[in-house]
Amino acid sequence: MSSPLAVDLDPYADNTGITTADRKDAGGFNIWGNTYPADQLPAAGPVRVDDIPFRFPPAAPGRPDNVRCAGQLIEVPAGRYDWIQLLAAAERRTEDPLWLHYADGGVDPEWLRVSDFWPETAAHFGETAAYRCTHLHYPRHVDRKFGPSIWRQRVPVPRDAALRAVRLPDNPAIHIFAMTLVPAAGQEHR
Repeated sequence: MSSPLAVDLDPYADNTGITTADRKDAGGFNIWGNTYPADQLPAAGPVRVDDIPFRFPPAAPGRPDNVRCAGQLIEVPAGRYDWIQLLAAAERRTEDPLWLHYADGGVDPEWLRVSDFWPETAAHFGETAAYRCTHLHYPRHVDRKFGPSIWRQRVPVPRDAALRAVRLPDNPAIHIFAMTLVPAAGQEHR
């Protein structure tokens, strides 16, 4: 089996959801300006969650580190994949279709379901907690009663055809930090 392929989301990143303690005001994951504490998340680069490799985004003051879903079309190396693995969080529990674009011209919807980043919510859709923080940043203070989560969720790629792109939902409540494609057995991407 081919190795999973971490997709570079840097060109699509449009939201700052991770901040440092000295620059809590440099982001805004949600309308209240909450952010994840950078010191409780991995450094930029390769990470493994549930044995799936991902490329975690760099976090720097004011630098976008996640994709707020707004219908972006993400081109991927054409290939036959079984799963799209995501590190994601939502501003509230949400579900929306994403669209799988195939090399043969076919386009299929598949549900992307992501639980709320708030700590008092459980994984509503069966995701795995990839990262749980012990506190939450507000622009002017730290709230130690709440610790946000980033979830590992997966979306199936059921068609036996080469996938070439993924169109994200048009739902700004869904944030994607990383994406990895898991090839079908014996498949290579181009």
